[in-house]
Amino acid sequence: MQSLNTNITFFSTQPYDKQFFTKCNEQFGYQLTYFETQLNASTASLVKEGSVVCVFVNDKVDAAVVKQLAVKKVRIIALRCAGFNNIDIEACRQHQINVCRVPAYSPEAVAEHALAMILTLNRKTHKAYNRVREQNFSLNGLLGFDLHGKTIGVIGTGNIGKAFCKIMLGFGCKVMAFDIIANKDLEAEGVTYHPLIDIYKVADIISLHCPLTEQTRHLINAEVLPFFKQGMMLINTSRGALIDTNDVIDALKSAKIGYLGIDVYEQEEKLFFRDLSAQIIADDTIQRLMSFPNVLVTAH
Repeated sequence: MQSLNTNITFFSTQPYDKQFFTKCNEQFGYQLTYFETQLNASTASLVKEGSVVCVFVNDKVDAAVVKQLAVKKVRIIALRCAGFNNIDIEACRQHQINVCRVPAYSPEAVAEHALAMILTLNRKTHKAYNRVREQNFSLNGLLGFDLHGKTIGVIGTGNIGKAFCKIMLGFGCKVMAFDIIANKDLEAEGVTYHPLIDIYKVADIISLHCPLTEQTRHLINAEVLPFFKQGMMLINTSRGALIDTNDVIDALKSAKIGYLGIDVYEQEEKLFFRDLSAQIIADDTIQRLMSFPNVLVTAH
């Protein structure tokens, strides 16, 4: 255990962060400092000297921020998430700052959320809920399809992708996967591995479960979308920049994509985790997305 006077500075803090970290800290006695603001070059000055810094998905820990943290003798940056695309790892290495993350960030919960989005888009339960609350019991426009027997494409079979594959196998689906290394345990359960292009051509539903890297940025774009099955469903619960949003909007307009469910968005740091209900949102892209009746957006 580190010295009890160690300060841990949290950024992008939500009420549940305070609740659970404060409770957990009762047995350790660290000094916890919470900031609702995001960490970036303008807010790094809030960090106390010698602190451990704890960040979330939309904090910007680029080279400039890392340099400021190094000056403040920060030696640990802890991510309370699985992905680390928002951190300049090389800059941390140069300044001898250790980085830790949560690779097993509740994989079943994320996989189950991806399933919830599929079922909601398919069976339109959100629309049925709103109708009934208005005393409208009509079934028109609520027709879905059987998941049983459908082909599911899973891009990335790490902890979350693996959990998602098992769920879809349980629904009686054919599961095709892509990853750099095939998971032998999944293959033993019936998952087959294929090149991306083969998955694009036949999958009824594609769910993204891969990290955001330079190789996966805009993995779904105008070049690959023509290969998709007409009217397919696309689910993204990983990172917003895995898809080129404008290209996907065009695919929605042409009905190449029949359903879109996203829990992440490329420009989400300006929107998500905030109550903007009384404001005018200037982001035309997210407004366009939310205008489609076959698009479901949840806020990460």
